[in-house]
Amino acid sequence: MARLVQKFGGTSVADVDRIKIVAQRVKREVDAGHELIVVVSAMSGTTNQLVAWTNQTSEMADPAEYDVVVSSGEQVTAGLLAIALQAIGVPARSWMGWQLPLKTDGAHAKARIQGIDLEQIKARAAQGEVAVVAGFQGATEDRRISTLGRGGSDTSAVALAAAFDAERCDIFTDVDGVYTTDPRIVARARKLDKITYEEMLEMASQGAKVLQTRSVEMAMNHRVRVQVLSSFVDRPGTMVVDEDEILEKQVVSGIAYSRDEAKITVANVSDRPGVAAAIFGPLADAGINVDMIVQNVSRDGQATDMTFTVGKADITRAVKVLEANRDHVRYERIVSSADVVKISVIGVGMRSHAGVAQKMFQTLADKGINIQVISTSEIKVAVLVAEEYLELALRALHSAYGLDAVDAA
Repeated sequence: MARLVQKFGGTSVADVDRIKIVAQRVKREVDAGHELIVVVSAMSGTTNQLVAWTNQTSEMADPAEYDVVVSSGEQVTAGLLAIALQAIGVPARSWMGWQLPLKTDGAHAKARIQGIDLEQIKARAAQGEVAVVAGFQGATEDRRISTLGRGGSDTSAVALAAAFDAERCDIFTDVDGVYTTDPRIVARARKLDKITYEEMLEMASQGAKVLQTRSVEMAMNHRVRVQVLSSFVDRPGTMVVDEDEILEKQVVSGIAYSRDEAKITVANVSDRPGVAAAIFGPLADAGINVDMIVQNVSRDGQATDMTFTVGKADITRAVKVLEANRDHVRYERIVSSADVVKISVIGVGMRSHAGVAQKMFQTLADKGINIQVISTSEIKVAVLVAEEYLELALRALHSAYGLDAVDAA
């Protein structure tokens, strides 16, 4: 017997028929003698509809009331799954975040978990009752409903697994695991049996949509073993685990990409102490996240160019912030472009192998692809290239690092 947490995403519970299929999958684990917590998302498309209704009602909605509305989709799913389980003879009870309670800070729409009380659920689980928990939601100190941000049900599930001392947290999605890259673009992409927390964190933060970044951070911090698998096929998925569990470490485990990138160049900036703070301080104050940063070599010690990336949704606002601070920054002009994509090569094996970056640069050069910006970390090399070259670059790099599946067409 083991304690397990299972999380089912929106496509897995998209309608009543799929909820009944989920109930059968849960029953199988109950029949095997396991203690279970099940975390559910809202039905596919529901949260988008709730957000749209809120925005139609008021463009400046009270964040606390916004959370009340957008969290209601998970409540519906939790109740329906509990009913479906009861109908097939499985004792079950639905739980909202505030009922546990799952305690969060007061940052509505992006709350962070501060603690979970599972005493009731642990006692009931020991008696065979399945707890069906609404993901994505919690409660503030003053007992208002809060939400954890888009994709927050993954974080709910991992946090519950840590508090429940679960052997494993299974995240059921519409894909059957984590792939070396996007199989919709690279036909020879292959599913990984295991991936380290660090690699998965880099994959998630660099554009892979399989798991929410915060959920991977939490899993790594609490050493929660996570399995990513499909709701629609009955086979093992990809285990996200500690590096010690992987005996043979690949130099490169995967290649991620993000289309959500925009490049800004602040040209002919006065090269003086404090200029970087003058540029990036106001952007930070405006809540604009900056990713890749490159400062060109100074021209005659007088002026330089500063290039960096922001999310596409922030490009207009970022340019306005810089324009408002022109007298303080003292630059000649701003050049911006949203027609770029970031491609990241990721692998813990980079720590002990030289030449990974050089292979990336040479492979792209051989295909005539110009690199605009470069960023590195201990287990990642990321480049910014023109968006039109995304598919060509992914396929070339996937082959160059020996990631192609041998039996693919």
